[in-house]
Amino acid sequence: MASDDVANLADSLAKTQVDESELSYKGQGLKLDNAQSVEKMVKAIEEFDGLRALRLEGNTIGVEAAQTIAKALQKKSDLQCCHWSDMFTGRLRAEIPPALNSLGDALITAGARLKVLDLSDNAFGPDGVKGIEKLLKSTACHTLQELGRHCCILAAALTVCHKESSALGAPLQLKVFIAGRNRLENDGATALAQAFQLIGSLEEVHMPQNGINHPGVTALATAMQHNPQLRVLNLNDNTFTKRGAIAMAEALKHLRNVQVINFGDCLVRSEGASAIAETLREGLPILKELNLSFGEITEEAALEVARSVQHKDQFEKLDLNEPEEDDDEEEEDDDDDDEDVEEEEEEEEEDEEEEGEGEEEKSELNQFSTPPSAPRTPDVSTFLSFPSPDKLLRLGAKRSFLIQQQVDVSDVSKTVEAFLKISSVYKEDDAEVKSAVLESIDAVLCKAFLTPSFQGLSFMSSLLVMLGLLKVQTFSTFRPGLKTELVCLLMDFKYRFSVYFTWKYHVTKTGYECNFMLAFCHFNTVAKSCHIL
Repeated sequence: MASDDVANLADSLAKTQVDESELSYKGQGLKLDNAQSVEKMVKAIEEFDGLRALRLEGNTIGVEAAQTIAKALQKKSDLQCCHWSDMFTGRLRAEIPPALNSLGDALITAGARLKVLDLSDNAFGPDGVKGIEKLLKSTACHTLQELGRHCCILAAALTVCHKESSALGAPLQLKVFIAGRNRLENDGATALAQAFQLIGSLEEVHMPQNGINHPGVTALATAMQHNPQLRVLNLNDNTFTKRGAIAMAEALKHLRNVQVINFGDCLVRSEGASAIAETLREGLPILKELNLSFGEITEEAALEVARSVQHKDQFEKLDLNEPEEDDDEEEEDDDDDDEDVEEEEEEEEEDEEEEGEGEEEKSELNQFSTPPSAPRTPDVSTFLSFPSPDKLLRLGAKRSFLIQQQVDVSDVSKTVEAFLKISSVYKEDDAEVKSAVLESIDAVLCKAFLTPSFQGLSFMSSLLVMLGLLKVQTFSTFRPGLKTELVCLLMDFKYRFSVYFTWKYHVTKTGYECNFMLAFCHFNTVAKSCHIL
């Protein structure tokens, strides 16, 4: 009896239909290039009565395959949820708009009324957004509640969608917006803020690491006031500075349902933290989590925040973590501060002088009511989690050593991921960044290839797989012909790269841009120096 139960369970897990209304191909790693490659999928879609959810995430879909799938979707009027994240791994950017247009047109033709549209983790940029613009402006999205993607075009489309749906008596009720690491910056954040203010139904907003400074933060703060049901606000790793933090603190005074606030690594500074503490004392009655870590907050301001939440009955987690001071790196960090942050602080000083606020300031430090904390010390984990040229430089002169110590070369996949993340911040026209990237990559690869147990062949094949140049890992074990195979693999790598990608390829699997010349030359050089080739 037990064996029959196990067999039945295994059979159930093997099926793609995970519930009565969902068809799922999630995470199967399928490479769907043409009509023939999607025959079984199309048949399953056509035969699925009452299809409400289609999961295609974790596969890679070409133009012809998308067009074929679209034909099957034209008759699926009950479809409500499209989980289509991470769907274009290894595809050229030129392929993505026509593929999205085909799928979007099919949904419009079918008369679908979507509730969830998830296109996150596709890294397709503005051109890709244009591919869904028509869909977002159509009646198919008037009922949308959850959306993952980005950009000014998206903001305009959301605005049109809301106006048209309102005219029909059923305003767009978007509840969840996700746009992490999408380079929104101030223009994109401001455009989206206008749309958010108009929509007014948001419950969760996740926009981490988007290069948003105080103008964009201030615009978002204003928009949040018009979304009274907001529960989660995640703006981690953007740059608030004092002005942005104070604006956000004022906005939060108008909200009563917020449960989670993540402003970690946002440089809220001490005055910003104090403003947030004041808001916490007066409102946010059901707040559960607050993250103000790595915000350059003094001990006095941190204690003020801590005291402001001590009587909140539902509060569970407070993160005010700051890195320990490192005298050896402090001077280096001062030289490598973010230029954008410096410009913002200069603007703040100028504004305060123009408004006649306070006494004349002789230095940047005097604009704070409490003494600022020491500059943030290197944090390799933060850099590897959300890489940027500035973060790499802020690691200081010992960056290559610090990164080398952090990377676990016993895990091939982690080594490849670290290699790609470091490469992603490479800038040919910035000598300092270029040098830092090359030194860091050298350190990681030397450590890897000089480790006797390191699987060099697995590293190379995994690298090519993650970059989308190989469908599967070609080799998995060492054998006598290793040297010849690696040389051939490298030459094939170089050939594909030079012919198809003009020495630059966008790594959609991880969402980073990686310079392939850098990848090829450094692997080749280090491998030779370590006697692998």
